[in-house]
Amino acid sequence: MDPLGAPSQFVDVDSLPGWSDAYEAKQLDCHQSPVEKTQVDVRSPFPYRKDINEKIILWKGDVALLNCTAIVNTSNETLTDKNPVSESIFMHAGPDLKDELQKLKGCRTGEAKLTKGFNLAARFIIHTVGPKYKSRYRTAAESSLYSCYRNVLQLAKEQAMCSVGFCVINTLKRCYPLEDATHIALRTVRRFLEIHGETLEKVVFAVSELEEVTYQKLLPLYFPRSLEEEIRSLPYLPADIGNAEGEPVVPERQIRITEKPGVPDDASDEEGLEADLSFIGSHAFARMEGDVDKQRRLILQGQLSEAALQKQHQRNYNRWLCQARAEDLSDIASLKALYQTGVDNCGRTVMVVVGRNIPVTLIDMEKALLYFIHVMDHIAVKEYVLVYFHTLTNYYNQLDSNFLKKLYDVVDAKYKRNLKALYFVHPTFRSKVSAWFFTTFTVSGLKDKIHYVESLQQLFTAIPPEQIDLPPFVLEYDARENGPYYSSYPPSPDL
Repeated sequence: MDPLGAPSQFVDVDSLPGWSDAYEAKQLDCHQSPVEKTQVDVRSPFPYRKDINEKIILWKGDVALLNCTAIVNTSNETLTDKNPVSESIFMHAGPDLKDELQKLKGCRTGEAKLTKGFNLAARFIIHTVGPKYKSRYRTAAESSLYSCYRNVLQLAKEQAMCSVGFCVINTLKRCYPLEDATHIALRTVRRFLEIHGETLEKVVFAVSELEEVTYQKLLPLYFPRSLEEEIRSLPYLPADIGNAEGEPVVPERQIRITEKPGVPDDASDEEGLEADLSFIGSHAFARMEGDVDKQRRLILQGQLSEAALQKQHQRNYNRWLCQARAEDLSDIASLKALYQTGVDNCGRTVMVVVGRNIPVTLIDMEKALLYFIHVMDHIAVKEYVLVYFHTLTNYYNQLDSNFLKKLYDVVDAKYKRNLKALYFVHPTFRSKVSAWFFTTFTVSGLKDKIHYVESLQQLFTAIPPEQIDLPPFVLEYDARENGPYYSSYPPSPDL
């Protein structure tokens, strides 16, 4: 109670239900028996750990109201950001906090800095700065966000704190996709508790109503509350689960070191194709590529195995991806010919291609291919759809079939597997014939995914209008050809 007898607005972390509590109550109500260990053939990289789960709390509420050792404030580099989390912390902490922050002289992205809690129930505030998210710098953003969570936890460990209350570090102003950020947050905390669990008693994730849904969905992947939940969650883990500390892994930065570089890992006397591909030459540099000419010859002769073909294709794609991340593609990005918008009726990411914005004869098409790979690499890991606006394209905007064939051949298998539909909007008779010829005689597997869309009204049956940013000229053309249909939908100002 407060001195005047009014109930305190602050919430003690020890009074909050733990992550496992509701689940265990449900298990008792349903009389479900736990899965025996002998039934588990494949274990998750984040196995069921009751001792770790007991430290986790998911709480829908204001982090500023938590009575714990430290709470986390998400801010900008000058520590003056005006977001709901920061404003609440400043309001409850009092004016002394602002004076204290001026002494810190800012905070770099990914760092964590400590101040007193002042009028808060929490003794300390750990201030950190999340990255601004742009798809072209996704790898850097992931690493920076990981550093935020890791540095907060490390600071808590160094200061012998018992409990930490996390807000969602990435704010809406910084445009970080919530689900992607939640994966990084949860796996970083999980890995830290695996290694340094004895240093922390409670970790609270304080979330809003919108954020709670995402956390409820993803928490079982990293903190399964039973062997059964661990098995159920396993297929939903992302491909990149980070290293032993949860840090994002960048494949092209990995260096493989062997004990004896001149000797293959599994040396044997057997001669043959597999031995040729796994160990060619007498030193480490020769092993990087293998005998490229020989591999091409074997492909032509039809002698290269399917697995070897896939491995070679993956190496080729990784080289393109590495180049795409290193190249300055700002001139291609400025065309606004490829961008991510909302989701379709099935919840799949929608990518838009604007044909009229591609000046084929004026740009370097290899850079266009690199830009496509750079933007699409992290999109294609999940199911997605493409919307191609053929509206008002002319000869100078027509993508050459050779370029499309090269694009189709270069991209990773996940692009083809996870592409669920390609909506071809405002096609002409000639473009339909070209598309039919291309998908029949040049590539396979794409024909059944193409849907010709004559009007936007038809497109909106698959993708809600509020989920897709339409170029103004597309709206104008469709209204002229098909009549007005959705007068309240505003055109996108940037396109």
